[in-house]
Amino acid sequence: MDSFWVQSALGAIKAIAFMYDIITLPVYLVLQQPWKRRQDSRRVKAKPINQKMLVDESKYAPDDIEAKIVRNDDNELTYRTTDPPRDVHVKMLQENIDTLEKVFNYVAKTYTSKRCLGTRQILSEEDEVQQNGRVFKKYNLGDYKWKTFTEAERMAANFGRGLRELGQKPRENIVIFAETRAEWMIAAHGCFKQAMPIVTVYATLGDDGVAHCITETEVTTVITSHDLLPKFKTLLDKCPLVKTIIYIEDQLQKTETTGFKEGVKILPFNQVVKTGQDSKFEHVPPKGDDIAIIMYTSGSTGTPKGVLLSHKNCIATMKGFVDMVPIYPDDVLIGFLPLAHVFELVAESVCLMTGVPIGYSTPLTLIDTSSKIKRGCKGDATVLKPTCMTSVPLILDRISKGINDKVNSGSAFKKALFKFLYQYKVKWVQRGYKTPLIDKLVFKKVAKLMGGKVRIIMSGGAPLSADTHEQIKTCLCLELIQGYGLTETTSGATVMDYRDMTYGRTGGPLTVCDIRLVNWEEGNYRVTNKPYPQGEVLIGGECVSQGYYKLPGKTNEDFFEEDGQRWFKTGDIGEIQADGVLKIIDRKKDLVKLQAGEYVSLGKVESELKTCGIIENICVYGDPTKQYTVALVVPNQNHLEELAQKHGLGEKTFEELCSSPIIEKAILKEIAEHARKCKLQKYEVPAAITLCKEVWSPDMGLVTAAFKLKRKDIQDRYQHDINRMYAS
Repeated sequence: MDSFWVQSALGAIKAIAFMYDIITLPVYLVLQQPWKRRQDSRRVKAKPINQKMLVDESKYAPDDIEAKIVRNDDNELTYRTTDPPRDVHVKMLQENIDTLEKVFNYVAKTYTSKRCLGTRQILSEEDEVQQNGRVFKKYNLGDYKWKTFTEAERMAANFGRGLRELGQKPRENIVIFAETRAEWMIAAHGCFKQAMPIVTVYATLGDDGVAHCITETEVTTVITSHDLLPKFKTLLDKCPLVKTIIYIEDQLQKTETTGFKEGVKILPFNQVVKTGQDSKFEHVPPKGDDIAIIMYTSGSTGTPKGVLLSHKNCIATMKGFVDMVPIYPDDVLIGFLPLAHVFELVAESVCLMTGVPIGYSTPLTLIDTSSKIKRGCKGDATVLKPTCMTSVPLILDRISKGINDKVNSGSAFKKALFKFLYQYKVKWVQRGYKTPLIDKLVFKKVAKLMGGKVRIIMSGGAPLSADTHEQIKTCLCLELIQGYGLTETTSGATVMDYRDMTYGRTGGPLTVCDIRLVNWEEGNYRVTNKPYPQGEVLIGGECVSQGYYKLPGKTNEDFFEEDGQRWFKTGDIGEIQADGVLKIIDRKKDLVKLQAGEYVSLGKVESELKTCGIIENICVYGDPTKQYTVALVVPNQNHLEELAQKHGLGEKTFEELCSSPIIEKAILKEIAEHARKCKLQKYEVPAAITLCKEVWSPDMGLVTAAFKLKRKDIQDRYQHDINRMYAS
């Protein structure tokens, strides 16, 4: 009976929507001009450029030369953007801005008293009793406190001179091991003003990884935070060269500075700034080719590698980004991703260059329901009301699952209504229209989650699934543009055009680099494939790194020079579609050939299955001697408990549920159904699973600091379970 009333009510709403469409379509057609939006989406973003002669004409007969060129075209294809440099890019060329130091000098003169870097004030930390009787510590937060561009630049200059007073010399490496915050950016620019390369280390990296980064770069000074300082009580024994630690103070608590290795100075950040105020040291401006950052990769395939990024590399990617992403004078960015990640660092540098204020946040205080926000207190996004943000697929997948959970917890009518309105909006958006009425009545309420004013999110760091891409863009009423790049290319390679209405693609080449596809015969990826050329992605241009720190062999293996341009072999497999847009379809290291000869891209399968509500994390494994894949699954605790209730196992603990054959079978069924929706091939879908009782974290060594899977470590840890799955 309920179903009958739901269908009847929905039928009436559909009839009203149909009549509304007929009446308003001519008005929307005139006002919105959807054909222009469709044309912008379909326009060609990049074209193949002529292959360069690889031979000396004088040594070959004309026929031989022609054959050589044809063979080259059959093996590789190079694409270049069709877009010209835009205003900010041109301005950077006119002002000769070729270092990050010049960026900060320029913006301090240009934007003087405008808000630059903002920090939320913590008024107090209070105990809050939960419904289950447990007590958690929560923050009572105030407003954002801002430094102007002039104040931030002056503070950076003083910090840099303060470092000189402490004995740090120009061109000597210095480590920043701290969470994302205003002081991180100020410290970095203080170092740039004295031509000191900064070594960036993820705040979530394990002790061994941190010690490796510090010892390999031979630093004597480390900049860290109040929360991370205690780690050095044990770390200093592994880092004998470190003589000075500068810590960024906490807003509430006094920092404990006793109990550290004898002979090591422990100094507060503000004391170094104060020392620099009275210093007579002059600035030491770096050159464009000087190393700005030694950025350590997260280490998904082993020990983290230090990537050498020059000032010129960083400036190149900034120029590329400002050509692709529309920026307005009243924009505000919320910064919460790790600044030790090149994507976030370059994105925030673009904001500085264009005068966009950056308000800092953390995942624990980001939204009203974040775990550290006191009941009745607002999250950072609600207070800041940002218009722009950067994100990674991991966070976007969680937002997507949160929306699904909220919808599924409603009544049958609410679920059916939301599904209809969602599909209605997607249909009209694909035709080039906007849906202002539905946005105002339904989706703008969802958008208030992030403050209600976010107009654009830029996603990077990993592939974003097409389903998540569509849902976030639809439900949050914003532009979600995906970019592709690597630490080795200073995050530069491709960025989606914000007018592109497709999903699951990474955009055309930036204005500062070329994208090349090269045949990979082993995987049958060739530039002659139809309908689109495919191959390993190579990136060439000014954004490409000088190589790896103290790893000449690996540098020569992954980088090369050609006709004065530096190139990097990514190991990713891509295809370039008719409009010149790149789509990442595989990764050489993730490709497994099963016994029957089918190739399975483990990363692609994982990316699709991660959007399944029951899955918190997943690692797919393929044995080349077997005909199917298996998977290790970290289940989502809330979904697991709901599933347990359905199967009469509500009294069981999380650990007991993970060991239950009934639950295992039920989750395997959910995965198979979700895989069908994602259009995965039958041989790609795991035939057996193991439910893991531990949540994978960087501390366990199973994921990197950027939460990328460490396949070898996961395989070693769960080898017994993998053997059991194949034996069964």
